[in-house]
Amino acid sequence: MDEHLARIKEAVIKGNRKDIEAMVQQAVDAGVDPNAIINHALIAAMDVVGQSFSDGDMFVPEMMVSATAMKMGLAILKPLVVDNQAVSRGTILIGTVRGDLHDIGKNLVAMMFEGAGFSVIDLGVDVRQEFILEQIKEHHPEVLGLSALLTTTMPQMKNIIDALEAAQCREAVKVIIGGAPVSQNFADKIGADGYAADASEAVQLARGFVA
Repeated sequence: MDEHLARIKEAVIKGNRKDIEAMVQQAVDAGVDPNAIINHALIAAMDVVGQSFSDGDMFVPEMMVSATAMKMGLAILKPLVVDNQAVSRGTILIGTVRGDLHDIGKNLVAMMFEGAGFSVIDLGVDVRQEFILEQIKEHHPEVLGLSALLTTTMPQMKNIIDALEAAQCREAVKVIIGGAPVSQNFADKIGADGYAADASEAVQLARGFVA
């Protein structure tokens, strides 16, 4: 592996936010292909981070620091590859459902999606189903990620899926749900395409859906 790519990958894994931007810029200045930096350093690093999290060797605070470092590096590269659609593995809409203002978990999942090479459109929190439908029709995402941290807002997930059916766009998008009170059983019950217990699982599901 190119020395620049190895250093950037290691910096992201260790959450080195102080030096990541300079490292990425140095790689660009040295003529390293921006797509190689994205795929073989930034995304490769987040794959390691996700696996470490799944194995119990890394925890949420460390994962978020690594994800932040990845985003800082990606921000340097985006202007250089903005017209290259091959960079993105697909488009994902993500948001916390109506009535729920929790966003820490949703933000982490969004960062992990970006780290895995997806184009992510974060709809925020307390998201109305009408707005979700508008965004789906505008952006044509492959995946819709829905988060709920309250048992009282979980039914909104079913309402959104029903709205997708009514709008005849349910088949065009895969729905992944998650959040502390959510389960695989609930996902099956409401007709979601997948349930993710954590950000790493969400990435694996999304990759499977757009493969």
